[in-house]
Amino acid sequence: MRLFSSLTNRIFLASALLAVLVIGIAIYVVNVRVTTEAEGELRRGLEEAGTLVDEQRATLFENSSRLADLIADLPKLEAAAATDDPPTVQPIAQDYQQRVKSDLFLVAGRSGRVLAEIGTSVPPDAVVRLSAGRDGLTGRLTAAFWPHPKGIMQVVTVPISVGAGSPEVLGTLSLGFLFDDRLAARFKARTESEIAFALDGQIRAATLPASDYRDLTPLLGKRGIAQVSVGGDEYLAVLRPLVAPGVNPRLSASPADAGTGGAGPVAIILRSRTERLRFLRAIHTALAGTAVVAVLLATLLSYGVARTITRPLDTITAGMREMAATGDLTRKITLGASRWQDEDARLLATTFNILTDSIARFQREVAERERLSSLGRMSTVVAHEVRNPLMIIKASLRPLKRAAATSDTVREAVDDIDEEVDRLNRVVNEVLDFARPIRFDLAPADLNRLCQESAAAAIADGSGPGVRLMLDPGLPQVTMDAERVRAALVNILVNARQAVVARRRSEQGDAPRPDADGRGAGPAGQAAEGGGAEDVELVTERVDAERVAIIVRDRGIGVEPAMLHRVFEPYFTTKRAGTGLGLAIARNVIEGLGGRITVDSRVQAGTEVRIELPVHAARDVARTGQE
Repeated sequence: MRLFSSLTNRIFLASALLAVLVIGIAIYVVNVRVTTEAEGELRRGLEEAGTLVDEQRATLFENSSRLADLIADLPKLEAAAATDDPPTVQPIAQDYQQRVKSDLFLVAGRSGRVLAEIGTSVPPDAVVRLSAGRDGLTGRLTAAFWPHPKGIMQVVTVPISVGAGSPEVLGTLSLGFLFDDRLAARFKARTESEIAFALDGQIRAATLPASDYRDLTPLLGKRGIAQVSVGGDEYLAVLRPLVAPGVNPRLSASPADAGTGGAGPVAIILRSRTERLRFLRAIHTALAGTAVVAVLLATLLSYGVARTITRPLDTITAGMREMAATGDLTRKITLGASRWQDEDARLLATTFNILTDSIARFQREVAERERLSSLGRMSTVVAHEVRNPLMIIKASLRPLKRAAATSDTVREAVDDIDEEVDRLNRVVNEVLDFARPIRFDLAPADLNRLCQESAAAAIADGSGPGVRLMLDPGLPQVTMDAERVRAALVNILVNARQAVVARRRSEQGDAPRPDADGRGAGPAGQAAEGGGAEDVELVTERVDAERVAIIVRDRGIGVEPAMLHRVFEPYFTTKRAGTGLGLAIARNVIEGLGGRITVDSRVQAGTEVRIELPVHAARDVARTGQE
């Protein structure tokens, strides 16, 4: 659940999920609606195409029927039929067939004998049935559908008669027209659908390839809209009968021709569902692409909105976390410039900076009061430290009052007086450095060079452990009071070297008592830069863009845990000639420059003193130094 522990993640995930949900529902609804509309439109279009086929079939039947009636009423044909002589009827029939351009022109006598047959060859059984039929002879219109190698033959038969009232029937005239591939193509142009003609349970002609006829056969005998696979594509199909309503269909190729069943003459209208689905797939793909783009944009926008809300809060919390970890109240929370800057976050950052400034100022005031309050305790220390040198000076002056004082006695007394005067001067200087406000002289300085000079000064006596230097060459120039930092650093290095000497003596059974500065006394040594297993190390490193660090490590005797928290207390020392102000003054200098100093130590393992300084001194450092 760490994913939801971040405010940024919660806002981002909530916004992104809401966007995905809304877009997904919208795309789903659109897809369903488009698919439903497309299926409905496909079915409506198929029904309309079936209606157009019915209209075309009715028009063709009506035209062929009228044409047959007109020709049958012509006197010339009536006179020829009355002769019942084929050679007489044949040329007349041939002339009329060429005029009407029918696929079949057949004249039969009153006895049923064929007098003329022009055009498409007619199956013998169909001729027999036509000639034997009595509907035409009784004056009734009949229609028949015959299978043909090129499709279906529609034959209309009308009587040839003379007279009015009770006309005399001289014979019958049959006109035949093919339902072939060409007629199917005409129907297709009108209906924008694939067309097929079937009879006797077989597909006879179609706009589709002959190889697909077998796929269409299962449609025969079905009612309503059916779905069929033709040539790997999906089609919706509907059947329409080719027999005109109200017409006697008895003269047909088979007894079932009168119906719309599997054997009767039917037209099959087909529309490609695959083509429409292909169009729908294109729409679905476009919608899916739009959805993906919309989701990506919504996700980016959600993340951007979340970041505009949480970035300032992250900056503030990071600054607070760092201040809590380091205890450094000089660091400020700075929000980056942005046109979407949150006013509440800016107000919070400003208020927090004001609060830390107030706390820092309060700490300085408390430190100043502590410094002043310590002056009361200082009187006791000063009195003790001054009384001893004065007593020694007084004792040294007594031999000089004697008349018999030798030059050696005088020289010894002068040396003692000079040493005690130096001691008094050192005590006074340390007390003054601690008691009065520090006046800083700020200027950019090379921190690595300052560390080298401090190490050289700490080992100036030439004895004791050396100092190993590990300096970061990438450090920037640091604005500080170089002399005061050097003095503090020399004091810390001297203490570190003394602690190493104390550990060595303790290992030899002559351990001195650790002093209040944290380490025992001992002589100094020489500096060593680079390699070498030195017991004292001086390290510089870059903390971040605004701070650098100086680290002094030693493998000395360490500090007892009970005394560690008192190492920075003034006047606390066990050195015979110390005032206990060394580390206290060093802390005043470092903190006065806006830095911090910490001590970590373990007995008989060593001590680490860490100093962190700002690259640029705080704005109020110079003012503090001038108070």
